[in-house]
Amino acid sequence: MTANPIAGTVASLLPRARTELAELVAFRSVADPAVFPRSECEAAAAWVADALRAEGFQDVSVLDTPDGTQSVYGLLPGPENAPTVLLYAHYDVQPPLDESSWLTPPFELTERDGRWFGRGAADCKGGFLMHLLALRALKANGGVPVNVKVIVEGSEEQGTGGLEQYAEAHPELLSADAVVIGDAGNFRLGVPTVTATLRGMTMLRVRIDTLEGNLHSGAFGGAAPDALAALIKVLDSLRAEDGSTSVDGLAADAEWDGIVYEEADFREDAKVLDGVGLIGDGSVGDRIWARPAVTVLGIDCPPVVGATPSIQASARATVSLRVAPGQDATEATELLTAHIEKHTPWRARVSVEQVAQGEPFRADTSSPAYTAMAAAMRIAYPGQDMQTAGQGGSIPLCNTLAALYPKAEILLIGLSEPEAQIHAVNESVSPEELERLSVAEAHFLLNYAESKRD
Repeated sequence: MTANPIAGTVASLLPRARTELAELVAFRSVADPAVFPRSECEAAAAWVADALRAEGFQDVSVLDTPDGTQSVYGLLPGPENAPTVLLYAHYDVQPPLDESSWLTPPFELTERDGRWFGRGAADCKGGFLMHLLALRALKANGGVPVNVKVIVEGSEEQGTGGLEQYAEAHPELLSADAVVIGDAGNFRLGVPTVTATLRGMTMLRVRIDTLEGNLHSGAFGGAAPDALAALIKVLDSLRAEDGSTSVDGLAADAEWDGIVYEEADFREDAKVLDGVGLIGDGSVGDRIWARPAVTVLGIDCPPVVGATPSIQASARATVSLRVAPGQDATEATELLTAHIEKHTPWRARVSVEQVAQGEPFRADTSSPAYTAMAAAMRIAYPGQDMQTAGQGGSIPLCNTLAALYPKAEILLIGLSEPEAQIHAVNESVSPEELERLSVAEAHFLLNYAESKRD
């Protein structure tokens, strides 16, 4: 870390940040009442609101958004005529999956091998602490040079669009000259990175019905249409022989022209088993940042243990499609729905329900804000230049903000580098990465304020 006052302040505040992150991680804030009670999300939102008030934020509000979740807003006024910067994070998290597979409890921040483990440590409760650290460092070294708005979402992982709908109904609330989305990550640990593109997403529930009820597979098998088999055929039709996503009418041949993601590095990051091949064609960057990708998220079917010799009358699946930058999510949803209906065999009855949708995003990396961030990253990561990468995931709010505030410059940084294993078991954050990116964000705010005075 470079020897400068801001870096020194951030380093001194890191133990406090760890304590606060442990408190925030302890909330089981999965925005799905079928998984954890709503009270866990409400408690996390209240914690975030209290933290903002303690930092001197004004107009701190817990917003009830249309999807039934809560987001937290606050305003920290800066000098007169200073630009306004919106800082974003989210407190909702993915379910912990199989808790027995975690080496330490998922909702108990635990230090191991130089990292802090816990659900949401990187994605994205750590992102909120990154914002706090940057602001605290600035206040300790001359003050915050910009007006700061903070919005901490409660439904990002669900993709149900509550905050986007709220922002559209209250367009003045989140208006800003620049936006820092703290929900991305460095290309690799220690490599300063901004994310220039995001894939969008659409999520569908597919149900196939063939019979009034299950039948004995011995008495009726061979002639009675099996709904589970029909569903499997439909799902198989979504991929070409090499594993590439193959949805009728949806382009899947775009190329990535940014940082090179070597296949050997990807295999290690993704923990691909020895001898197992990757799917798709083109470069790794093409496949995960520039092209659509379909994933079967779940299937309702009998478990192996306890299964009976039955032909299934009904079967369901949840299908996710990551939508490539430059594609329209609504059109992609229509094409995916039409493909499913077309490829359903045996004239089986099929119904498709849309669960969630978010548009892809592409940032303008030539803007002054990116210049300010590049200079800040060089301070936080001495001897290294800022890299530009894509992200396969989606952050639906980005497109909403871009549409509401077309002049706003949107940057994406964050703590979700590959070792963080976000969305998987044993998610973790690197405290060194938290420290460096907090320093970078603080210097970005200084640089950006200076650029607006020129």
